[in-house]
Amino acid sequence: MALEIVLADPPSADDHAAIVRPLVAFNTTAFGPSGHHPLALLLRDESGGTAGGLWARASFGWLYVEMLVVPEAQRGRGLGARLMRRAETEAGRLGCRGVWVDCFAPMRGFYEKLGYAAFGTIPDHPEGVERVFLRKPL
Repeated sequence: MALEIVLADPPSADDHAAIVRPLVAFNTTAFGPSGHHPLALLLRDESGGTAGGLWARASFGWLYVEMLVVPEAQRGRGLGARLMRRAETEAGRLGCRGVWVDCFAPMRGFYEKLGYAAFGTIPDHPEGVERVFLRKPL
């Protein structure tokens, strides 16, 4: 079978699925089921709309926090910390051993105050800013 490299810009959901399916099959054979489980903790406003929150996914015994957003007017009131603690509780309920997150260096202290420790960085991501990877065992 001859294959060619083609740029899909933008890629479709079918393109994504065509890559994910064999990867998940390989990983399941090699490492066992991932236990993939999405998690969303939402901040709802008075009208019921989503104003922010936390988006994560559990797999292979760890919860990865992909996004954490608190509306600017609500920052500094402990909502972010409450979201993270709730995510840790849910991770434990899902049988996770720990939680990990990546952020830009200016946010590093927020996670460190919650007990997270850095395990890696990428310099200049974006330029002039360090990207930090942090984890917390449960």
